[in-house]
Amino acid sequence: MLQEAKDLQNRAVTQLVSALSQGKKEYTFRAPTGSGKTYMMADFMNRILALQSNVVFLVSSLSKSELAEQNYNSFCALSQNGTFPHLNPYLISSETSGEGALHIPTDYNVYVLPRDLYKEKSRLKEEGTFLNFLQTIKQASKSIYVIKDECHIATKNLNELNKYFSVIINFSATPKLSQGQLPDVEISNNDAVKAKLIKTIEHSDNVESLDSIEKKNKNLDAALDKFEEIKQHYNNKLAVNPCFIIQISNKDQAEEELQNVIFPTLNNIKHQDLKWVYITGDKTGKGCKTNDSGLNKLPVSKWKEYMKPKESSISVIIFKMVISEGWDIPRACMLYQVRDTRSKQLDEQVMGRVRRNPRLLDFDKLPKDAQYLACTAWVWGIMPQDIELPKQVHLVRNSGIEETLKISPTKLKKIASSRTFNVAKFIKKQRDNRLTHKSIFEMHRQLSTCNNEIQELCYSYAKTFDKWRKFIENIDKIKQKYNSYICDYQKSMIVENAVSFPLVSYYNNNEKTLTIDDWIWCRKDGDEFSFDSDAEKKWAELLKDIRQQAIGQTNLLANNKFLWGKNFPMNSEIKFEYFLDGIHSSYPDFIMKDKRGKIHIFEVKSVNQSANMTINTEEYEKKVYALKSCYTE
Repeated sequence: MLQEAKDLQNRAVTQLVSALSQGKKEYTFRAPTGSGKTYMMADFMNRILALQSNVVFLVSSLSKSELAEQNYNSFCALSQNGTFPHLNPYLISSETSGEGALHIPTDYNVYVLPRDLYKEKSRLKEEGTFLNFLQTIKQASKSIYVIKDECHIATKNLNELNKYFSVIINFSATPKLSQGQLPDVEISNNDAVKAKLIKTIEHSDNVESLDSIEKKNKNLDAALDKFEEIKQHYNNKLAVNPCFIIQISNKDQAEEELQNVIFPTLNNIKHQDLKWVYITGDKTGKGCKTNDSGLNKLPVSKWKEYMKPKESSISVIIFKMVISEGWDIPRACMLYQVRDTRSKQLDEQVMGRVRRNPRLLDFDKLPKDAQYLACTAWVWGIMPQDIELPKQVHLVRNSGIEETLKISPTKLKKIASSRTFNVAKFIKKQRDNRLTHKSIFEMHRQLSTCNNEIQELCYSYAKTFDKWRKFIENIDKIKQKYNSYICDYQKSMIVENAVSFPLVSYYNNNEKTLTIDDWIWCRKDGDEFSFDSDAEKKWAELLKDIRQQAIGQTNLLANNKFLWGKNFPMNSEIKFEYFLDGIHSSYPDFIMKDKRGKIHIFEVKSVNQSANMTINTEEYEKKVYALKSCYTE
């Protein structure tokens, strides 16, 4: 997992913990689907519980899509492996081992409640079990913090119990602003894409108005052709069998789409080898269909479990509404919408199903072409105008920019490849004066907080438990040695072969725009470009003025007119690695080549800090200092 992704999650949780000092009753945390909301939720609870042992968390999760049990299992795993040891989770159920009354024990600190278990005529409500539980917790002088997962789905059942809750925290990719769910902390889609937590979206340019059966068949056939092409690359480069998701309309219109568009196209001789599933959403499984013989032998309740693994044989999943929330399927890479939802919120939730990175944990080890596959999602069909999608830009065609404007990127050499450090010899020299040893959970937690390379170093050395224990008992000394090496850029920095800008890149649209028609980029729909901060925009204005004053209106490349541009990070190889509590990549903001052939690199930092997430001053200054050291070398 990239260090940038870890930092983004960590910073968001730190902000949420800090936000509680405002003393409000209710807070909202927004993060895109696929960015690790469950992990960040667990991290947040663990940090609060480490500071306040008198807090009890109640996590309200959707009962559909088994989201409650999914969250509970995640919390258990993160607690048991030592990542978040303060969590002691319990899954509230309406089942008992006998005919007696329901009982909720009070010796846990994280309770996961499937939303629909507490409603009119439910056992939890009618028997007073849940109310008694809350009263017992309050009588023990404990504070109840409620986390509403997927808070955009109304939880009216719990609202009548608000007097028992000290704090309410809303978690969602699409919080409802109309219900006052204004984000106090937010991870933007742009930040999540940059950190490779989620995929960028490539929206098909070939989508026609779907006003006839013939056009719908044509579009779906073209999308399946594209999917079959991607599927081959996915299998070869990612070792993942990808998934194509088709969203159809509800009720009567759905049956027409299935019989006239979906099934005829899938049964076409071109696509007949694709295994498909149609999920109706009916709890009994009525109407569900598949052409996979293995799946047909299982009850419908097991189908989702069968389809989730990366090696699953199912390539196409057809649905109405049933997987808009709560079902993680990272191998899904393409969405085709037959229906027009007319709902930005629903569209964002559905698109979230294809935006998870299928190789997030080892993304940094993949080759470049595999990384492109892992962080790209393809969307076909109807797309509302106000959905936040990145803008595509192209290099000015036939300009020779790729050969004329080249930069040599740098990487930091891993300490394991350095001749000056041998981890086995280093550990052998260390004296062990300990009378007692830490628990394996504490040691695992200590290792998990280290950067990727330290963890890799550990597992390359530790082939036995004894070696693993010795490594972690000396981990502070190893980190000190590692930091000393990696920060000495004369030893660790490697200059690589020169590269140019990618032929195609993307940026996220915002209000910080500038019209430019004399740099390396062009757009299909105008000359307006967006920048990440006011400082970037002002610097672009300065460079634009300099180019015009020095060169005037000349022919393409004749006097280097077009040899300057923003280094949009998406697809760019123009980057320099630096160290700051882990290895990061810095993408210089602007590149310019002057008339003498000298290349200028500009990294712009704003006194207003980040446009999307506030960073504290000390952290920001540390980053600027680290960047200066890197660029100086």
